[in-house]
Amino acid sequence: MVSSSTFRAPGGLGFLGPSKIGLIPLRNRSGVRSRVKYIAPKCAVSSARPASQPRFIQHKKEAFWFYRFLSIVYDHVINPGHWTEDMRDDALEPAELYHHGLKVVDVGGGTGFTTLGIVKHVDNENVTLLDQSPHQLEKARQKAALNGVNIIEGDAEDLPYPTDTFDRYVSAGSIEYWPDPQRGIREAYRVLKLGGVACLIGPVHPTFWLSRFFADMWMLFPKEEEYIEWFQKAGFQDVKIKRIGPKWYRGVRRHGLIMGCSVTGVKRSSGDSPLQLGPKAEDVEKPVNPFTFIFRFVMGTICASYYVLVPIYMWMKDQIVPKDQPI
Repeated sequence: MVSSSTFRAPGGLGFLGPSKIGLIPLRNRSGVRSRVKYIAPKCAVSSARPASQPRFIQHKKEAFWFYRFLSIVYDHVINPGHWTEDMRDDALEPAELYHHGLKVVDVGGGTGFTTLGIVKHVDNENVTLLDQSPHQLEKARQKAALNGVNIIEGDAEDLPYPTDTFDRYVSAGSIEYWPDPQRGIREAYRVLKLGGVACLIGPVHPTFWLSRFFADMWMLFPKEEEYIEWFQKAGFQDVKIKRIGPKWYRGVRRHGLIMGCSVTGVKRSSGDSPLQLGPKAEDVEKPVNPFTFIFRFVMGTICASYYVLVPIYMWMKDQIVPKDQPI
């Protein structure tokens, strides 16, 4: 049984044109094989975070406390609207989880929702779930299906593993909180073995002005070409991108998506990344002005609430507008 779909680089998003077509096979434990075809775009140079995009929760301390409370309802509120099981399995397909003996790390795995998709194909004892939030990890430890998975606290920008350790690197819904996304992707390259595949799943930047405002106030919503650039700079080859989204969005991306694309790259040379970086953008040990922290946390949380309402709005439109008409 074979299913296939094709992604082509969209116009108007900064792409300079397609560069390569890749065909990625995936076989799960039941033996079903699927093939998905991708076209990897060349990309323009991305820009650093401007002052007009404060991204109040794109800081480790704010993210820590943000998830202190969000972890209570994460699996019941966030996943149904933004990160469904169908989306997860679709997004993981390019990771090539075709063998149960692969050694896999799920970075920023939180409550283990993405890890549940990984252990469908890989033995639990070969999987590591890493996150900086002990509150999220506690939720993961309560899931019987993750028994045997190595669950630890850690920093995506400073992974506690030697170079050339894992066969697969997966990170879903985490990059938006990284102060330095390039450093996190460089770490992905470093910890992978020769021939290893990195699969990073994250948000995409909205084009509708109101959604763009709240996205830029809340956290990092990268443009698709920025993902490609970060992977290529880190040293990855065969970089490809696959668009994902809830079925009832009907392909609409003007509001952006908290989970909007799955980006993959292959490590073709052993050793560390060729990209050399300076000190971290954010030192979590450095004291933070409490008033600054409270302001950023409150403002970021308010802006995040907009993206709780967006899927409700899109679901209602999907129910009202005829299926043969765009929404």
